[in-house]
Amino acid sequence: MTTAKPPKPAAKKKPARKPADPNRAWAQYLKRYRPGLADFVVNGLTGQYGEQTWHPSRLDPTSELILTILTQNTADLNAEKAYEALRVAYPSSGAPQVHNPDIGWGGTGLSTAPAPDWTAVEHAPLPQLTDVIRPGGLAPQKAPRLQATLRYIREQRGDYNLDFLGEMAPLDARAWLTSIDGIGKKTASIVLSFCFGMPLMAVDRHVERVSKRIGLIPEKTTADQAHDMFLELLPPERMYAGHVLLIHHGRELCHAQNPKHDLCPLRDRCRAVEKKAP
Repeated sequence: MTTAKPPKPAAKKKPARKPADPNRAWAQYLKRYRPGLADFVVNGLTGQYGEQTWHPSRLDPTSELILTILTQNTADLNAEKAYEALRVAYPSSGAPQVHNPDIGWGGTGLSTAPAPDWTAVEHAPLPQLTDVIRPGGLAPQKAPRLQATLRYIREQRGDYNLDFLGEMAPLDARAWLTSIDGIGKKTASIVLSFCFGMPLMAVDRHVERVSKRIGLIPEKTTADQAHDMFLELLPPERMYAGHVLLIHHGRELCHAQNPKHDLCPLRDRCRAVEKKAP
C-alpha cells in the first residue's frame, strides 16, 4: 500500500515589478551621458540675462488664473488688453493690484488697479462678456471658459478666493486646478509658481522648443509629459529661474525660425548646433 504524497505547496507568486518611472529614468540617463546639463543651462542663461529670483505674485491667484487663461493661444500683450477691459467693464472696490512682471512675461505690464468684480464677470450675459474680452483674441472660446472657471471655484469654495492653494503640496494644488475643465498643467503651474513660489515648471512653446534643441528633454516628449519630467531635472530652488530664463531665451535668441546660435551661451552643449554635443 503506497502512501499518497502530500501536495506541494503552491509556489509563491513573485510580486509584480513596479514599472520604471520614465521621468526618473531620463534624468538618470542625462546624469550618466550628459552630466551637469541642467545646471549648465540655468547657469548659462543666468550669465546671459541675470539672476532670477521669485518674488510675491504679480496678482492674486484668481486674477493670475484669469489672466493666464486669457494668454492661452495669444500674445501676452493681447491678454493684457482683455484683462484691462474686464477691469473697466466690471469694476470692483478692491485694493489696487500692482503688476510686477518678470522677464518671462511678454507684455508691457498691467496698470495698477483693483481686480475685476468676479461675481459680475461670472454672471454677465455671455455675448456681453465676449465683446468685452474680444481684444484679447479667441473671445467666443474664452468667455464661457472664464465663467465656467469662476463658477467652479465659487461652487467648490463658496467664494472666488484661491489662497488656500498655498497651503497644499504643489502636486495636490496642481491637481485641484487641473480638475477645472480647460485648465491644464501649464496654466496651473504658472499660477502656483508665480503666486506661491511652488517648484513647478510651466512648459510653454518656448520652454519646449529650447529644451528639445539642447537635448534637455527627448524630442518626442509632449508638453504635458515635460511638466513632470522637469521635476526630476531641476532642484526645487532652481525651478522658477529655469522657467523664466528658458521662456526669455526662446523669445530673445532661440527663435522658432532662424535661431541666433552665434549669440547663444548654450551653443557648446546644444544638440541643434552639434548633434553629438556633450
